[in-house]
Amino acid sequence: MSEGAVELTIEGSIAAVLFDRPQARNAMTWAMYEQLRNICGQLQNDRGVRVVIFRGAGGKAFVAGTDIEQFQSFSHGDDGVAYERRIDHCIEQIERLPMPTLALVEGWAVGGGLAVATACDFRIATPDARFGVPIAKTLGNCLSIHNLARLTAVFGSSRVKRMLLLAELLGAEEALACGFLLQVCEPAEITATALKLSERLAALAPLTQSVTKEGLRRLASHALPEGEDLIRRCYASRDFHQGVAAFVAKKAPVWEGE
Repeated sequence: MSEGAVELTIEGSIAAVLFDRPQARNAMTWAMYEQLRNICGQLQNDRGVRVVIFRGAGGKAFVAGTDIEQFQSFSHGDDGVAYERRIDHCIEQIERLPMPTLALVEGWAVGGGLAVATACDFRIATPDARFGVPIAKTLGNCLSIHNLARLTAVFGSSRVKRMLLLAELLGAEEALACGFLLQVCEPAEITATALKLSERLAALAPLTQSVTKEGLRRLASHALPEGEDLIRRCYASRDFHQGVAAFVAKKAPVWEGE
């Protein structure tokens, strides 16, 4: 399994974070999550950076979730709890960045990729972009309470139920209509559109942007209920383990509800 990479480049006041594993639709490995955390830590105190753009390599996907082969080593529910904590911490680091953030979505943004895009302040996508968390069809695991709250805040509970209970993928036009996307534009135009928006953001008051972001983050995360019992229930189940095995073997899972 190729480890892939998350790469940071900075030009002037604009930083670009690239998820670079196009042969696997930029599915995240543990090494990539660690690199993303380190990059967010570097950007946190860089006052010269005014905007951060997140993008997937290859033009076919933003991030297609976490690489499922890694779940083969999970043996009990606490593995799932540790994993969801890792994801929550990584996503929170994106949310805590003091400068505006922008996700450029070309193609798939699913699972952990949808979480990354949701953590950004703005999202621009191509018409072929697809958004969802089809784990009821693939793995039989679940999301943390924090990620459920993030998705519900931007999509509404009805769409979140469609994504999670029906394993539906939402298209770019629906994501635009519900306010999740700021804009939909053709692939040839998305880079220029993102740079124009970044320049507009970089010209505005950074302290206003920073404290507004942090205030909104605190409101969204205030008094969320505990949910690790739900995570243990899914990740300890036979369904989850046979779902991972079936996915890796490219077979259809047979759900037992246990």
